[in-house]
Amino acid sequence: MTQTFAPRVRSLVLLLLAAAGLLLAGAAPASAHAALTGSDPQQGAVVDKAPAQVSLTFSEPVSLSDGSLRVLDPKGKRADTGAASNVSGTTYAVKLHSGLPDGTYTVTYQVVSADSHPVAGAYTFSIGAPSSTSVTVSAQTAGGGVVGWPYGFGRYVSYAGFTVLAGGAAFVLACWPRGSGVRAVQRLVVSGWLALTAATLGLLLLRGSYTSSGKFGDVFDLDLLGQVLQTKTGAALVSRLLLLAAAALFIAVLFGAYDKREEDEKRDLTFGLAVGGGVVAAGIAATWAMAEHASTGLQAGIAMPVDVVHLLAVAAWLGGLCALLVSLYWAPAEAALDAGAVRRFSQIAFGSVAALVATGLYQSWRQVGSWTALTGTRYGQLLLVKVGLVVLLVGIAWISRRWTAQLTDTVTATGGKQRERTKERVTARAASGDGKRADAEDGKQAASGSERTDAPDPKRAAQLARQRAAMDTARQKRVRDADPIRHGLRRSVLAEAGVAVVLLTVTTLLTSTEPGRTVEEAEAATSASSSSSSDAGAVTLDMTFDTGGADGKGVVRLDIDPARVGGNEMHVYVQRPNGRAFDIPEVKVAFTLESKDIGPLPVVPDHITTGHWSANGVQIPMAGEWNIAVTVRTSDIDQTTVSKNAQIG
Repeated sequence: MTQTFAPRVRSLVLLLLAAAGLLLAGAAPASAHAALTGSDPQQGAVVDKAPAQVSLTFSEPVSLSDGSLRVLDPKGKRADTGAASNVSGTTYAVKLHSGLPDGTYTVTYQVVSADSHPVAGAYTFSIGAPSSTSVTVSAQTAGGGVVGWPYGFGRYVSYAGFTVLAGGAAFVLACWPRGSGVRAVQRLVVSGWLALTAATLGLLLLRGSYTSSGKFGDVFDLDLLGQVLQTKTGAALVSRLLLLAAAALFIAVLFGAYDKREEDEKRDLTFGLAVGGGVVAAGIAATWAMAEHASTGLQAGIAMPVDVVHLLAVAAWLGGLCALLVSLYWAPAEAALDAGAVRRFSQIAFGSVAALVATGLYQSWRQVGSWTALTGTRYGQLLLVKVGLVVLLVGIAWISRRWTAQLTDTVTATGGKQRERTKERVTARAASGDGKRADAEDGKQAASGSERTDAPDPKRAAQLARQRAAMDTARQKRVRDADPIRHGLRRSVLAEAGVAVVLLTVTTLLTSTEPGRTVEEAEAATSASSSSSSDAGAVTLDMTFDTGGADGKGVVRLDIDPARVGGNEMHVYVQRPNGRAFDIPEVKVAFTLESKDIGPLPVVPDHITTGHWSANGVQIPMAGEWNIAVTVRTSDIDQTTVSKNAQIG
C-alpha cells in the first residue's frame, strides 16, 4: 500500500511546487512601499533658469546608492554631479552642473524603501521652454529585470526551507523523539537547512542587481555586493547565514548524539536542545522581521516581535505537518509513528493556529487599516485569499483530528504482538530447520571421515537472516498500511500539506505587495489635492485600447484639472473592460498643439496604486485644441498609443 501511495505523494508535491512556481512567475515585480510625494522642480514645470539641484521627497526614508538619482539633458547626457544626498527627513537631492542650456530635462530615481523594496520612476521638467528630448524612459527594472523572478523564487524557497527546518526539528523534539533515528525525517530537516542556506546565499548575490539594473551580469559585481552588505537587508541576510551555522550544529546533535542516547538520557538532553533550537529559530525569524514590513511604519517596536511569533507559529504548524506526512508514509515498520505522537502534534498545531489568529489579526489591522482596503487593494485581496486558505487548512486539520481520535495504541500493540510472533517463528524455524541441517552435515562429515570441519557458511546464514528480516518488515508494513484509520489520517495530512504549499506562496506574495494602508493614504492625499483645485474647466477623456497581446484590452481615462494655461493636475486611470483596475507596467502621455507646431510635450506620471497614475504641475504653455496621446504598455512587447483632442485654456 505504501509503495502505491509514495509515487502519488511525490507527484502531488511536485505538481503543487510547480503551481507555486507559476504563481510566483506570474507575479509582478515588488510594489514600491515608498511613494514620491513631491519634487523641486515639479513634474512638468517650466523654470526661468537652471536650478542648483533637483530634490525629491518620498513618503518614507529610502536608501541611496551610486546613480540612484540622475538628471539627463535633452541629448541624454548626465546633467548632475552624481553625488546624491539626504537633505532633510525624507527629502533627497542631487546637484546639477552650472550653465545648463534651455530644454526639457529628465529626472530618474531608483532607490530602496525602508522595508527593503525597490522604488523606481521618472519625470520631466524644462528650463526656459519645453523642447524635444532624445531621452526615452524605458520600463524601470528595479525589482524586475532578468533577476526579478529568481529573486522572488529565492524568497519562496527561503520561507519554505525555514518552515521545514524549524517545524521538522520541533516535531521530533516535542512529539516524536524516536523520529531522530528515522532516515526520512533526517533527510527532510537537512533538506530544509540546505534550501534555506542556498536561498539566502542566492538572495545576497542577487540583491544588488535586483535593486538596481536587474541585469544578470551584475549579480557578481563585487562593488554592488559591498553596497548590499551595508544595507539593512544585507545585514539581515548575513545574520541569517551565521545563525544557520548554529542551526547546522543543532541538527548534528539532534540526529547524532541525541539519537544514540537512551530514553532517560534523551529527556535531559531534550530541554537543552529545545532552548537552544528555539533561540536559533527565533533569531532566524527575526532576520525577516528586521528588514521587511514589520520594521517600518506603524508601531514597528511591537510589529517586529509579533512577526517573529507569527513566523514561528507557521513553522511549527506547517513544518510539523510535513514531518508528520513523511513519518506516516516512509517511517520503517520498527519505528512506526504512534498515536501519542500524532496527538501531541495535534495539540501543538492547535496552539500554533491560535497564535496565528492573534498575530494575524494585529498584522492585518496594521497593514490594511480599513475595510475598504481589504477589498479594494491588491494587498487586501491577497490577504482574503490567505484567510480562506487558512480556514480550509483548519477544516482539513479538523478531519485529521477525528482520525487521530480513532487512532489508538491498539495498532501499535498489535504490531508488537505480530513482531513477537514473527520472532518466535524465526526462532522455531532456526531450531527445527537450520539446526537439523547442521546436525545432518556434521553427521555426514563424521561418517565419511572428511577433512572439512568448518561450520555452515556464515555469509549465507547472514544473507538468509537479512531476507527473513526484510520479509517480516514487509509483512508488518502491510498489516500497518491495511489499517483504515491510519490510511485515512495519511490522506487528510497529505491534503493539508498540499494546501500549505499554496498558502506559503500567497504569504510570499503578500510580503512583496504594497500594504493597503499605504495605498489608501496615497489615494487620500491625491483626493485632497484634487478637491482643493477648481472644478471649472476640468477635462475628462475616455479612450479604449487594445495592445494586441493576451489580456491587452481596456479603457484609459485621463483627467486634467483645471485644464488651463499653466500648471495642471493630471490623473490617469486604466481599467479592464469589466471596470476593475488594470495593473500594467507603464503609461506615458504626450501633449501636442499641432496648430502652433508645439510638442509633443512628454509627461511620465507617477504610479500611485493599481491602475492609477498621477502627475502634478503639468505645464500647458498656450491655449488651444491639444492632441493628447496616451501610450499604454501591457507587457514587455505589447503596447499601443491612443489619442483624443481636447480644448485646454
